[in-house]
Amino acid sequence: MKIGVVCPYAWDIPGGVQNHVRDLAEHLIRLGHEVSVLAPADDEAALPPYVTHAGRAVPVPYNGSVARVNFGFLSAARVRRWLHDGEFDVLHVHEPSSPSLSILACWVSSGPIVATFHTANPRSRAMTVAYPILQPTLEKISARIAVSEYARRTLVEHLGGDAVVIPNGVDVEFYERAEPKPEWQTQPGAGGTLAFIGRINESRKGLATLLEAFPEIAAARPGVRLLVLGGGDIEEAAAFLPENVRGQVEFLGRLSDEDKARLLSSVDVYVAPNLGGESFGIILVEAMSAGAPVLASDLDAFGLVLEGGQVGRLFPTGDAHALAEDAIELLENPVERARLAEAASLAVRRYDWSVVAADLLAVYEMVTTDPLAAAPAQNIEALAAGEPFEP
Repeated sequence: MKIGVVCPYAWDIPGGVQNHVRDLAEHLIRLGHEVSVLAPADDEAALPPYVTHAGRAVPVPYNGSVARVNFGFLSAARVRRWLHDGEFDVLHVHEPSSPSLSILACWVSSGPIVATFHTANPRSRAMTVAYPILQPTLEKISARIAVSEYARRTLVEHLGGDAVVIPNGVDVEFYERAEPKPEWQTQPGAGGTLAFIGRINESRKGLATLLEAFPEIAAARPGVRLLVLGGGDIEEAAAFLPENVRGQVEFLGRLSDEDKARLLSSVDVYVAPNLGGESFGIILVEAMSAGAPVLASDLDAFGLVLEGGQVGRLFPTGDAHALAEDAIELLENPVERARLAEAASLAVRRYDWSVVAADLLAVYEMVTTDPLAAAPAQNIEALAAGEPFEP
């Protein structure tokens, strides 16, 4: 199958949507499909052979963060040329509600379109204001997918209609086989090792809450370390820390995917203190796949991934003291950490790309076989489950 995939955000800036598109494209290529991805990027960015450069991206505020998108007449011309040259059997766009390439592709395309919605923000004023512009685009989409129930709810509340839920995918085996790195593991007699991954100056990622909790953790667990992976202003982030514990927090900057997996396989607890705006929680699944027990804020999306606390620990969002208490308890209890890791290793199987890609391919087959039959969400669910559906 010839598949065109549109990534709305800058390819060379790390992000959940970009990673999802990359992993999806590479998995489909390994299965023998012909895949082309259209994405914005800096002119100097090194792109894989399956990615077509759509021009430079510009930063705009979006969903409590800063999205680097690409829009305008020149971008539309590039989209039109890419679609013409690609002659795709199906077009898969991501985040068509954002002001970027995906909405342009929907306007231009005349073939079957599958759209994935990643955003979970029930108070999105931007989506409400953009509804009149988005409505013609939505009418062209053959099948709509949401990465979680909370992303689906956002879509329904702001744009109407419905979507089938197909989660983000993870290469579970990649994280499972990652070798721990001795310098990131807890040394004998030390108080344990915690990890955080995310953009350190993006407030909704919650690093400030974790740093507020860290002195309490350090008082109870002498020698405990916190490893922070992610880009941003280190000095600004470190200003939250008292001088006496600052040396126990290591800012690692950005690492390769291989080193990220090794970090997750090395630590005693992975902490996700996010404050909101999360539609899924892919980093939780990555940590669980690598064998790291997870301690996360009780966001709806995180609670779904952690099965209400059955395969990871949840604490009240934004509560630094509660975070500290749970972190101390986990660091002091290797039996509980082992129990959570074992339960998590089973739970992550549903997110492996072998499962997720099969569901997506079922949707592609549906819209290319009979696009008019694909609109109702229950038909997508039926086909993905291998059941018959009614046109």
